Amino acid sequence: MYKRLIKFIATGYGVGYVPFAPGLAGSLVGLFFWWLVARTGQFWQPWLYGFHVIVAIVIADEAARIIGKPDPPSVVIDEIVAVPLALAGLGIVWWKVALAFVLFRLFDVWKPAPVRQAQMFSGGLGIVLDDLLAALYACGATHAVVWAAERIGHRSF
Repeated sequence: MYKRLIKFIATGYGVGYVPFAPGLAGSLVGLFFWWLVARTGQFWQPWLYGFHVIVAIVIADEAARIIGKPDPPSVVIDEIVAVPLALAGLGIVWWKVALAFVLFRLFDVWKPAPVRQAQMFSGGLGIVLDDLLAALYACGATHAVVWAAERIGHRSF
């Protein structure tokens, strides 16, 4: 029962088993959870987010051990916990959310330095850290686009 529960949570309630693009499926679950939290007005609680990151690291580590692979594609809890970081400070504005989401997926797949190097950490830390770094890239790039758009006169953004 314990192993099934760990795998259920680590795979994003089973979406990590989709045959095509499990990382995208996990990111969509992360987007859904972010939207639920954002709708309640509880945008950013750093201590609570940090707790979720630690839990994700522990669960990813245990799931990798149970599955027997260092970074199983079906484990998508890393994407789920990273998406809110990619969307930090953007509010619920559809084009900002869409841009941050696309950029997160791009950086997660492309893995520019140090995202790629973060995978060298073993276990759950390596599984989760590369996604958190990709989310930081996406968040920074999205905020830069928003800033630039505001400077060229598009205040409605």
